[in-house]
Amino acid sequence: MSRAALLVLADGRFPAGGHAHSGGAEPAVAAGRIKDAATLESFCRGRLHTTGLVAAALAAAAAAGCDPLLLDDAADARTPVPALRQVARRLGRQMMRAARATWPDPALDALAAARPRGAHQPVVLGLAARSAGLSPQDAAYAVAYESLSGPATAAVRLLSLDPFDATAVLAHLAADVDRVAEQGAAAGERVAAEGADVLPAASAPLLDITAEAHAAWPVRLFAS
Repeated sequence: MSRAALLVLADGRFPAGGHAHSGGAEPAVAAGRIKDAATLESFCRGRLHTTGLVAAALAAAAAAGCDPLLLDDAADARTPVPALRQVARRLGRQMMRAARATWPDPALDALAAARPRGAHQPVVLGLAARSAGLSPQDAAYAVAYESLSGPATAAVRLLSLDPFDATAVLAHLAADVDRVAEQGAAAGERVAAEGADVLPAASAPLLDITAEAHAAWPVRLFAS
């Protein structure tokens, strides 16, 4: 196993489409809930422990070899609003393109054929991690970190936030990322024996509400 593959997968330059999405930061900035580094950190912490945890567990389960179609259905059930389901599948399609070019694998081909409109991004990422020889915990780490790095990067553009301050937010949350990745990996590895119901279903209602509103904006900087 090459742990360097984890660096490739988690690198912001990996062409998986995440740069076009703010993870809910754009509507939060517009509403005044994110206005500086301190409020960005609070937003990111909440996102990490809710949607980030769910996504980390889904990715870990996929990396552990669980049925990706079962996991995709579980992701749908844990994504209650249409706007976020569409975003997850759009990002999943882009992740699939990048993963198949980087780590070709029949399992990726099979999922792409079964879900031509795109599977949920964490499921695809987990399968990509497995194709790259990474562990379920590696997949959980990649997703947990991504749940923070997207909003932090977006805040730099939306608020002209000092990039050093945004990076400090990520550093302050490192211990939280450790915990969420460990929890997600533990849940994901139980799916094979206990079924998808063991996956966490933590919710973030405000993210859901603002995602639907944001999707209707006539002008926006980010796709979500």
